[in-house]
Amino acid sequence: MNVYEAIQTMLAVRTYADKPIPADAVRRIVEAGWLTGSSMNLQPWHFIVVEERETLRQLGALARSGPYIAEAALAVAVAIERTTYAVSDASRAIQSMMLAAWAEGIGSNWVGFHGLDAAKPVLGVPETLDLFAIIPFGYPARSVRKGKKRRKPLETVAHRERFGQPFTG
Repeated sequence: MNVYEAIQTMLAVRTYADKPIPADAVRRIVEAGWLTGSSMNLQPWHFIVVEERETLRQLGALARSGPYIAEAALAVAVAIERTTYAVSDASRAIQSMMLAAWAEGIGSNWVGFHGLDAAKPVLGVPETLDLFAIIPFGYPARSVRKGKKRRKPLETVAHRERFGQPFTG
């Protein structure tokens, strides 16, 4: 799957099949985040790869918006340093990981946007870092309709040269 096709078809997946993710695919997902560009190349992120079932259950119980983490084959927790661009840099890395996974038929969804302090001790995240997000990954439990996205018309959100002048391809 090429990058544009992955962007065009990726959907949030919150139910996962009971199927492990091969180690080489896990590595590619994590490397996709690691290889993502960052402001001034500071790389203010730390990726905690979680595959132990009990830890996934604990994270699912602690992440208010993501109880389905408990059923995922894998989760990547993203901790960030407290720097100016850490949120944008980590967001870029998360999107890279999600797209890399989708290209391999692995679904995911973003859980949290801070508010995950209760999960820090479970993962050993030091107090000097913020736990920014937890991304569960797994093969979708049911077939997903790729590319069926509801979006505002492009010409209402994209403008040419000046705001209010519709972008028309």
